[in-house]
This record gives sequence, structure tokens and C-alpha cells, in this order.
Amino acid sequence: MKQISILGCGWLGFPLAKKLIENGNSVNGSTTSEHKLSILDNVGINPFLITVKSESISENIADFLAQSEILIIDIPPKLRAANPDSERKLFVEKIENLIPFIEKSKIKKVLFVSSTSVYGDDNSKITEESIPNPETDSGKQLLLAENLLLKNKNFETTILRFGGLIGEDRHPIKFLSGKENIENPDAPVNLIHQNDCIEIIEAIINQSKWNEVLNAVAPFHPTRENYYTQKAIEMNLPLPKFSSQQSNIKKVISSEKIETVLDYKFRMNNY
Repeated sequence: MKQISILGCGWLGFPLAKKLIENGNSVNGSTTSEHKLSILDNVGINPFLITVKSESISENIADFLAQSEILIIDIPPKLRAANPDSERKLFVEKIENLIPFIEKSKIKKVLFVSSTSVYGDDNSKITEESIPNPETDSGKQLLLAENLLLKNKNFETTILRFGGLIGEDRHPIKFLSGKENIENPDAPVNLIHQNDCIEIIEAIINQSKWNEVLNAVAPFHPTRENYYTQKAIEMNLPLPKFSSQQSNIKKVISSEKIETVLDYKFRMNNY
């Protein structure tokens, strides 16, 4: 049995925690919503109300990390302020604020949930050897946070860069359905299903694959127009209408490394 702390029991962290518990692990899980504490507790997660800010952190952070050897950080950067420039470094500062508490704890392994947005819109096949070139503020923050964790010698860090997240209750077609003049019709999709996310994280923990940077995207890259049109038909939704203007975005994220290092096979029936 492993003692694991998950910072951020949201869309991914909550079902991940449940799966880890089902497999015999003990899990501390954090939420920023007081009403979710009972929801976590009801499924066997040790619940903690934790808020990480750039200038402060909840007093119970030490208890949240106590006894755990593994920390999973799954708190995506959010830029929703009226002035995004003022928010640009907030996520990085949150990680900077968190690191001293990790150093003081028994945590020896950190898994940081990142995103393939750190690569920008390069028109090529992207591997872990590709030089990151983020174009969005969130991508820039994630890359800075990755580097902060990777260079720290007090613990081992694996960076897991997910593509676009989908699941039974989350799919881009629900947003695109019925819309018109959607850009980049011929750009390839780079998606990963929630089930694959969870199984990959489990594999990293069970196989002790630390000090790694891993891309996690299903090896399935139809064009946006073909894929989302088909999904709309399957879900009986109004068809999206794409622009006739072709794009120059041809970015394909390779997961060959994760398939090799973890001997992992994606659940292609989810896509």
C-alpha cells in the first residue's frame, strides 16, 4: 500500500483518487470547496480543504502531505482576471510557495500534471525531445512550473503532458456543435480520454517511472473537421460547420515514448 496525496481532486483527481483507493492505496485529497469535503470522505479519500495562493497556503498543508511519499499536483493554471497580465505569474508563484512544504515533508516523488500546450502550434511531429515553445499564458506558466520542480533535487519529478482532455461528461463537440466558421478544419486532433489519464498515472506509480517527461496523447489524429463531424453524428447533435480556409497547423503529439517506457496500450474504443 502506498500513501499518496493528490493536490486537486477535480475532474481528473477525484476519479483517480477513487481508483487508487480501489487498488489498495491510501489517498489524501484536496479541494478548495468546503461542500466537497463530505463527497471526498464518502468515497474513502482523506479530505483536506487546501487553497494554494501566490502569497500564502492553507495551514493544514503539512498535514495534507504528512506520511505521503508521492504527491500528484493537478491544479491547472487559470487566467480569468480582468487584467491577465497581472495574473501571468500567479501559477508559478503558487508552485514556488508549495515547494518548501514538499521539501519539509516525506514526499520523495512528485507527479506534475501538465499539458502539451507547452509546445505551441509547431507544424511537425512533437516528441519529448522537441523544444517547448508555448504561445499561451497558461502554457508558459506550466513550462516554468515544470522546470521549477524538475531542477529540485529534494524529490524526483515526472512531468506528464496531457493532450486535450475528454471523457463521458466532457467532450469538445458539445461546445462546437451547431457553431459556424470554425477555424483549422484540417488540423489533427491530439486528445486523451480520462480513463487513459488514470491508467497512465497508475502505471507511472506502480512501475516507479520517475525523473521522466512524458507526452500522453492517444495515437489517433484525424482532422478536426472529420472527427468532430463524426462525433456530432454519433451523439445526435447539430453538425459543426468549419471554415473553408485551410490551416497551417499540423502539430501531431507523439506518445511513442509513453507506450514504450510504460508498455502502455491506449483504449482506442474511447475515441
